[in-house]
Amino acid sequence: MIRRRVRDIDYQLMPGTPRQTTDIVIERDGSVVVRPPQHYSPEQVDAVVDSKRLWIYRNLAEWRDLNAAAVAREFVGGETFLYLGSSYRLALVSEQDAPLMLKDGRFCLSRSLVESGGLEQARKAFQDFYTDKGVQRFEQRVAYFSPKVGVTHGSIKVKNMGFRWASCGAGGSLNFHWKCMMAPRKVVDYIVVHELCHLHHRSHNDAFWNEVDKVLPDWRERKNWLRDHGASLDI
Repeated sequence: MIRRRVRDIDYQLMPGTPRQTTDIVIERDGSVVVRPPQHYSPEQVDAVVDSKRLWIYRNLAEWRDLNAAAVAREFVGGETFLYLGSSYRLALVSEQDAPLMLKDGRFCLSRSLVESGGLEQARKAFQDFYTDKGVQRFEQRVAYFSPKVGVTHGSIKVKNMGFRWASCGAGGSLNFHWKCMMAPRKVVDYIVVHELCHLHHRSHNDAFWNEVDKVLPDWRERKNWLRDHGASLDI
């Protein structure tokens, strides 16, 4: 990855791909990532970015508006936390076997954990919960959708993906952000299908979206939900 600048646009230049068009993406952290055809020189990529600067400005403005809706949750009784698209109120409890449990329609968090470990341990308890539940769900949904997409996948991991929702790697390995488990089930399925279709096509070209459409005809609705509400999927 190489960092370059065209006028007032900073972007990350990724290795070239066999495709014939340049892919420009605004990542979840607001960075501009560009994947050009293999034969393009850096100067040619600069020219493409410059020609697309109005599109980039518009999408960066939209990104700023969407991220203004980001929430800061507190680990106090009555605060709401998300799980598979539903909101559950938090209760601090004195005695339970696990640091965090979802039971009786509430997230039950160990009071002693908060008192001794503070926000860091409370946040880790939620992250561990989403990770554990995520492994189960993603294994199930990947197994369900893989035959429909027509691919064979590799290992499945749920972890902190930074500003990415998911990724696919060598050998068909799939990685998902634990934050995905806050999204509605339909959106989780979209993320799964999205990554499986990347095992056919690495870039977001027409052929890729055609593969997604075959499995999820309403993928645009799911994709837009993630774009509009992704900033709220946080602890």
